[in-house]
Amino acid sequence: MSSTPANYRILLRTPGAAAFFLAGCVGRIGLAMTGLGIVWLVHARTGSYATAGLVTGCFAVTDALAGPQIGRLVDRFGERRVVPYALGAHGAAVALLFAGGPVPVAATAGALAGATLPQISALSAARWAALLRGTGQDAALPGAFALESLANGLSFLVGPALVSTVGAAGHPGLGSALAAALVIGGGLAFTLQRRTAPPVAERGERRHAGRALRRPAFLGLVASTLALGVYFGAMQVSVSAYAVGRGTPDLAPVLYAVSNCTSLVGGWVYGARRWRAGPVRQRAVAAVGLLLACLPLTVLDAPVPLGCALALTGLAVPPLLAVTSVLTEAAVPRAVLTQAFTWLGSASAGGSAGAAAVAGRAVDAGGAHAGFMVAGGAVAGVVVLAGRGVPRALEGVVGRLRAGGRFSRSSPRP
Repeated sequence: MSSTPANYRILLRTPGAAAFFLAGCVGRIGLAMTGLGIVWLVHARTGSYATAGLVTGCFAVTDALAGPQIGRLVDRFGERRVVPYALGAHGAAVALLFAGGPVPVAATAGALAGATLPQISALSAARWAALLRGTGQDAALPGAFALESLANGLSFLVGPALVSTVGAAGHPGLGSALAAALVIGGGLAFTLQRRTAPPVAERGERRHAGRALRRPAFLGLVASTLALGVYFGAMQVSVSAYAVGRGTPDLAPVLYAVSNCTSLVGGWVYGARRWRAGPVRQRAVAAVGLLLACLPLTVLDAPVPLGCALALTGLAVPPLLAVTSVLTEAAVPRAVLTQAFTWLGSASAGGSAGAAAVAGRAVDAGGAHAGFMVAGGAVAGVVVLAGRGVPRALEGVVGRLRAGGRFSRSSPRP
């Protein structure tokens, strides 16, 4: 662990890296606040959670559908010619939400807010790839993507808590205003860092690059991320159902906090080390580990053992997300890389949204444990998609257990 700060420090000392990363972190917090901020704002204006849910649903759907299209435009024209206009349109959509009006107007404003929201995480991941690939720092990419995972995790801890705090304090619209300010301010500051912006590919390079997004290698990564989204959505419903079913609803945020905190630790440790195994095997190890951590959730009843199992799931998720980014960067040409990263984000969001309904029905039929089974089934899908790396991963784990050895810090294999 003594090398942990040094490895991240080296990444952020790469010329231009700290500037775009910190600007992106500001924008990410705003992104994490936007959906919940719309709930507080619309409910305060209409007094209806149904209307708030409708507007937020429109926002989420258009965000998932339009994100890859914004990424496609960025790949074609560059960030500077796309992102500022998207941010301006997003600000106008949020202003329309504040203006109020009938339900169709609010729903349209919510849809426009989602359709114009740049995916800063995808933009930042593409910058890391452009900054490190081919410069002798290729081995640092897993650490960079782990840093991205940490930033996303922290933003979704801080953002919703901030919205809820200002809303509960009697300022329900302040969360949306603050979210828009952070998204626009952070997004513009990010875009102004031209030094690290990925170069726009030539027309000839773009001509056939889009085919990579339809190849099995990338589609498998999208399917894996979709399954992870199902896992996230099912876990949210199941943990809440478990706490409420025990008559202790206050236990739910504690269990969420346990999983989120260990997730931050898992991402931090993964990015701080150089792993001997290649990314395919790493993905398989992380997927199998997540599945093994999920299985006890389907039978455990006591809060402490269940919390320990949730902590283990939190450790496995960030490495899986980071290595998926590594494999995506290797699977598609740079001419479509931003679009590829946004497809991963959209797949995760879509899976999470759909899983909420599926897991809800499972919980109604069989209790919280049935919801955890939905989550475990989704992870089993990730294991299947990790496919060819699983046998080697299991061999390596068994071999190390027999030898009593530990994972090495040596350089990664190609």
